[in-house]
Amino acid sequence: MDADRLNSSKRLNGRATFFRAALTRDNYQLEFDLWSNYNRCAASDLVEGSGRRIWGVIYEIPDDLIRRETAGERKSLDGIEGEGSNYERINIALVFRNGRPVTQNVMTYIGLESAREENIQTSSEYVRHIFKGLKDHSIPKGYINYVKTRVLENVPQLQNTPELWES
Repeated sequence: MDADRLNSSKRLNGRATFFRAALTRDNYQLEFDLWSNYNRCAASDLVEGSGRRIWGVIYEIPDDLIRRETAGERKSLDGIEGEGSNYERINIALVFRNGRPVTQNVMTYIGLESAREENIQTSSEYVRHIFKGLKDHSIPKGYINYVKTRVLENVPQLQNTPELWES
C-alpha cells in the first residue's frame, strides 16, 4: 500500500499510479508466513477462506512492468513480489468503499502453499510500510486495528513500539 516504497528507484521508479482503495469481495486472513530475503523478515500474505475482507490499494501499473519477461533491465512487479518462488499472481474480486464491485481487471499476489512457513516473524521496518500505506490511503480505523492485532500475534514484542501505531 505504501506508494513511496512501491515507486522508489529500487522498485517501480514512479511508474505506479494510485487509483483507489478497495477491499476484497471474499474473506481472507492476513498472515505473516512467507520469508522475504529482500526484507529479511516474514512478509504478509492473504490466506483465502477465513478471516475477513481485506483492504488494499489499486495501482495502475504499465503492463511491461508486471512480468519479468517484459520489464527488461527494469524491476518488474513479479520480481518485487517473488512471483513463482513465494507468491502467485492471481486475479482478485474487489469492491469499493460503497460496496460497488470493481469492474476493472485487478491482480494481486497470494502466497504459494509450498512457500508458507510457521514460526517466522516480521520486522518493525516492514510493519512501518504497511501502516504508512494504511494511513496514507485513509483505510478505516477498524481495519487498522485488525492489522495491528495480526502483527502483534506474529511479533508480540512490537507492542512496545508505540511509534508504529500512532498517527
